[in-house]
Amino acid sequence: MKRRQIWIFALMVILAVVMLYPFLFMINTSFKSNVQFLGASGHSMLSWHKLFNALPVGRELINSTVVCAGSIFIILIVSTMAGYSLSKLRSRASWIFFIGIVGAMLIPLQSIIIPAYINASHWNLLSGYWGAIFLYAALGTPFASFLMTSYFRGLPDELIEAAICDGLSYRRIFSKIALPLAVPAIVTVIVLQFIQIWDDLLVGLLFIQDPNYRTITVGLGALSAGRTTDIPVLMAGSLLSAIPAVAVYLIFQRQLVNGLTAGIGK
Repeated sequence: MKRRQIWIFALMVILAVVMLYPFLFMINTSFKSNVQFLGASGHSMLSWHKLFNALPVGRELINSTVVCAGSIFIILIVSTMAGYSLSKLRSRASWIFFIGIVGAMLIPLQSIIIPAYINASHWNLLSGYWGAIFLYAALGTPFASFLMTSYFRGLPDELIEAAICDGLSYRRIFSKIALPLAVPAIVTVIVLQFIQIWDDLLVGLLFIQDPNYRTITVGLGALSAGRTTDIPVLMAGSLLSAIPAVAVYLIFQRQLVNGLTAGIGK
């Protein structure tokens, strides 16, 4: 092995340790009581029992899943149709819409959170899932549309023209040809949006007012809002919340890389 490769490998090991240490600390701390965390030896399951007694963990995990699924469903519908239209059904105004999508990606959430909250309140969307679902969909659609447009532009125009010659309409071409070929990009959108929405706290905290509908991250935020915080219990909840996002990434990591590189290259 060359000296340069050794240095690169050593650097990667150091970076891996730095990145993995917080996760290992969270796992280790979650299996301790508060007394053990403060200095006593040993491990226990006391923190996990306290967590399930303090929070309706199962219901909050289901709520997070519903919010993620609803938001991603809307994002996929809008972004795939927008990407197909902007890349293959070109018009003189296509570049205006595309610039608008890029501009929407640059708008920070903090600048629109107050008017969005006021509008959601006027439309009575804060008592259930819909307020959070619509806002997450609005925030995720610009990037997803940008990615899908870049991906669809890589599909050969000759393929579309051949399908038209065979008598297929643009709608059939979209559903029978374009969507199956865009699976890597679709998986990329699903994974990135799932991680973003699942880990978010601000939108869930503001746009889900009913405690029966709150997500797991909001529940953990409420758990840590007291005067005294039981760190092991909080670490147990954080670990439980992180597992779905980590699992989704590990399962679809190859498709995620393929989709990102294909979108960039095309």
